Amino acid sequence: MGAGKTTVAEQLHARIGRPIVDIDYVVERNAGKSIPELFAEEGEDAFREQEREVAARLLRSVERYVLAFGGGAVESPLLRELLREHAFVVHLDVDVETAWERVRGSGRPLAQNEDAFRSLFERRAPLYAEVADARGRDADDVVLAAAGVHVETGALARLGELLPGGGPIALVTEPGVAGIYGADAQLALGHRLADVHELPTGERAKTVSEVERLWRALRIDRTGTVLALGGGALTDAAGFVAATYTRGCTWVPMPTTLVGQVDAAIGGKTAIDLPEGKNLVGSFHWPDRTIVDPALLETLPQRERRNGMAEVVKTGILAGAPLWELPEAELVRRCAAYKAGICLADPYDRGIRRTLNLGHTFAHALEAAADFELPHGEAVALGLLAALRLSGRDTTAVEDVLAPSRVRVDRERAWEALLRDKKGALNLVLLRADGAFVGEQPASDVRRALDELVAE
Repeated sequence: MGAGKTTVAEQLHARIGRPIVDIDYVVERNAGKSIPELFAEEGEDAFREQEREVAARLLRSVERYVLAFGGGAVESPLLRELLREHAFVVHLDVDVETAWERVRGSGRPLAQNEDAFRSLFERRAPLYAEVADARGRDADDVVLAAAGVHVETGALARLGELLPGGGPIALVTEPGVAGIYGADAQLALGHRLADVHELPTGERAKTVSEVERLWRALRIDRTGTVLALGGGALTDAAGFVAATYTRGCTWVPMPTTLVGQVDAAIGGKTAIDLPEGKNLVGSFHWPDRTIVDPALLETLPQRERRNGMAEVVKTGILAGAPLWELPEAELVRRCAAYKAGICLADPYDRGIRRTLNLGHTFAHALEAAADFELPHGEAVALGLLAALRLSGRDTTAVEDVLAPSRVRVDRERAWEALLRDKKGALNLVLLRADGAFVGEQPASDVRRALDELVAE
């Protein structure tokens, strides 16, 4: 009681689009009376019997819900078993003092006496721990847990504990990261470490030749896991290798850059580049877990941090909140949760997930025209300018936080890359008062917006 289950469930419905069912509400509707009335007229045992019946039916259903359970449901052995078998369970963690302050005087039957309430809290605590797959404080934590994204400062030292399964690990990293964090990662992995591989830094990792080299070097079987420790390009390439090696093996990204932690490593998109365009060959291959350690950003060069801030600004614009103003660890958590929620709602990029490409059509075109020598974040900053201008929206946040400068590339090559990136009609992500949308735009307007990003 008092953990905020109903509030968070409603937020989850908005974030991931699943129907929400509050077990207590269904019991009240079926009984035709409130829970306090049920307790008073029929007793707690009668209420628990109805609660078990409703919850068991919903848990066995083939439909996918967000279920908000009453605090006492875990005291039923049957429901504990059904929760383990049929649900991903998040325990909304709250201390007893906060919970009591929220429910005292509320009329709840089991919140009439503080001593009894505290005793109930202590009795149920181990049962919550028994059934919970994860713990969280708010909707962001629950979304992250449901998406398999673990955000923790200092997670590198606990890497061996956090990696799911028990099979061998193939560590894939890049030279700079290997020099800074490679030894710590190998120590944390212990006996599970099977072998270590390196890919080049940046977009050079995302080539057919490098992917083939890694395919041929891997020695794990389908019981093994590819651990991708590095930036967004590294996790893209290693994830694609995992999606295709032995027809798909498990993988875990551990991003070491801001762009990776807030965007690239979340959601299961993996891809490599072709000379004709960025990310033209890829697969949706959701990681078993994504491990995000904001402490790894301490060694990040300033230019790489600015690259990541482009995705932070994009996320803040889409979320309607200045996320770029938050302290770094909280900024990472909030941005990662926003993307995780969108990806849970639309895992295969057929609907709302497409809005995450705000500015990216222009960015990818500029990157391809620059032979992928233009950093992704700098390209995204320019792409955001173009998208906001086409939307008739204020560009102040982009200009103040990212300060993008026009880039010197061949205009015609950039335009050809943009046309290929769209793979058809010129549908772009733009903004209006009620949020982002995808709509077809006149070629002349898009070309003009692209040309404004290119230096004379």
